[in-house]
Amino acid sequence: MAIYKAPLRDMRFVLDEVFKSSEFWASVPALAETDREVVDAILEESAKLNENVIFPLNRSGDEEGAQFSNGVVTTPKGFKEAFRQYGDGGWIGLGADPRWGGQGLPKTVTVMTDEILFSANPSFALYPLLGIGAALAMSQHASDELNDFYLPKIYSGEWAGTMCLTEPHAGTDLGIIKTRAVPAADGSYAISGTKIFITGGEHDLASNIIHLVLAKLPDAPAGSKGISLFLVPKFLANADGSLGERNKAAAGSIEHKMGIKASSTCVMNFDSARGWLIGNVNEGLAAMFVMMNYERLSMGIQGLGASEVAYQSAAAYARDRLQGRAATGVQSPEKPADSLLVHPDVRRMLLKTRAHNEAARAFAMYTSRYLDLSKYGEGEAARAGADRVALLTPVVKAFLSDKGFEGCVDAQQVFGGHGFIREWGMEQLVRDVRIAQIYEGANGIQAQDLMGRKVVKNKGVFVASFVAEMREQAARLNAPELATLKAAFVAAIDRLEGLTRTVIEASAKNPDEINAAAVDYLHVFGFTAYAYMWALMAEAALPKKAEDAFYADKLTLAEFFVARVLPEMEGRARAVEAGAGTMMQFSEAYF
Repeated sequence: MAIYKAPLRDMRFVLDEVFKSSEFWASVPALAETDREVVDAILEESAKLNENVIFPLNRSGDEEGAQFSNGVVTTPKGFKEAFRQYGDGGWIGLGADPRWGGQGLPKTVTVMTDEILFSANPSFALYPLLGIGAALAMSQHASDELNDFYLPKIYSGEWAGTMCLTEPHAGTDLGIIKTRAVPAADGSYAISGTKIFITGGEHDLASNIIHLVLAKLPDAPAGSKGISLFLVPKFLANADGSLGERNKAAAGSIEHKMGIKASSTCVMNFDSARGWLIGNVNEGLAAMFVMMNYERLSMGIQGLGASEVAYQSAAAYARDRLQGRAATGVQSPEKPADSLLVHPDVRRMLLKTRAHNEAARAFAMYTSRYLDLSKYGEGEAARAGADRVALLTPVVKAFLSDKGFEGCVDAQQVFGGHGFIREWGMEQLVRDVRIAQIYEGANGIQAQDLMGRKVVKNKGVFVASFVAEMREQAARLNAPELATLKAAFVAAIDRLEGLTRTVIEASAKNPDEINAAAVDYLHVFGFTAYAYMWALMAEAALPKKAEDAFYADKLTLAEFFVARVLPEMEGRARAVEAGAGTMMQFSEAYF
């Protein structure tokens, strides 16, 4: 059976000692009242709720799954009560604007509670998080009238939310969606069309579900420039907030999935359903991407959360499992065999997973700081924050979920045959985390976005700013104990900078070079970013290494990352340099 304890010590280390978050909040006027003691209490309570209430539902929820019958979705036993407890506790509105019942905490706080929730139960996590994302898009683009009416109920958990983008014929290419919005005389719209893969499109956790639906007006321009965003409730509500008649929006079925089986993934049919415009006509994608930057960070965190549970479970198993003897001699003569931990290859898998997890946690916090700057900062600070978010979003989504899946597979391998057996929980982790690489923009698309829009299109300006910041950090690593880390970090920066120039120059002659390089380039970027995180963590840990084994172990794991994990980056770099010709020379008939 899988085990999980929220890694609060490591979270506090990243929050306080690596990123000095109290100083950061004090530097941003809108965040200056964030109380560090309150944040500690939030983390403790989040750990208790998730470890004791939500995590125990993960296995049973997978076994039972969401059930569909005659348009009605029933969630697994315990989910409804847990969702009510989650809403009543204020967790849905933790980062929301206080004017709509939220607590106004920065992303640098909720990034940690998100990780705890995704670790505990990814299927459950999706229900409140989709509502949070929909509400975020509304808060920045909908009218005050709509926000005042709907947002307090979403943040309290009384109502839930979804985002309806994908259609059967249109996945990533939203410009060809067919859902239509016809204006009505009263200012509303009649929404008609079919959406697929809608997370939480129908369920029994809340009394109403607020769908945000991408659709086109009859006279809309072709392509993505003609997309608008509409609010379409499951039940039409009366002026006093009570529920009225059922809207013509309903689930046609739910998907039978590889994982996250307790999350209802619906086909949603809209048959002249009544809806209201959010934002301006033909500007729906702008509203959607407000949500997507946060959602894509969440999908990366889903990878981290699963990998953290996988590591904790595999490490405990390796300590207890007796198998063979150490090559250097018997370590436990009083026992019939030594533990799995005497075998270097078992340690390789565990340490690799842990090294990625701890770097991912720091990188998620780092990205969250820029989300906070872009949202709460002023002037140039906000603009610079938005630019950095644009650069980092595809990386934090794709790299964290790729490495999260890899960590779950390695942890499963530690269990041997038992990892393939349901009772141990490892196979569920592998199944559940796999979707994080696919939804909210598949990782190949994230890589193409990074390479095409965030690197080539602006001639590497965003990357140059990030590189300059990393070089400043490298220059501060002057302690002799950090010399090896510094050399590896500088080499990684140089490699990333050189590859950026290589692809920009090659793409000017052949546009295929962008997509051909994209995934490998994103991984080079990810490894360099992780080296940056390890440089920051090592710098923070070094002065205290004699005080506490926590800091000494952090430095030792940094050495492992440099020696045994970072070298993978070079293979990715060489693949980028190989160019598009190696794959585009085949005719379509070959396939």
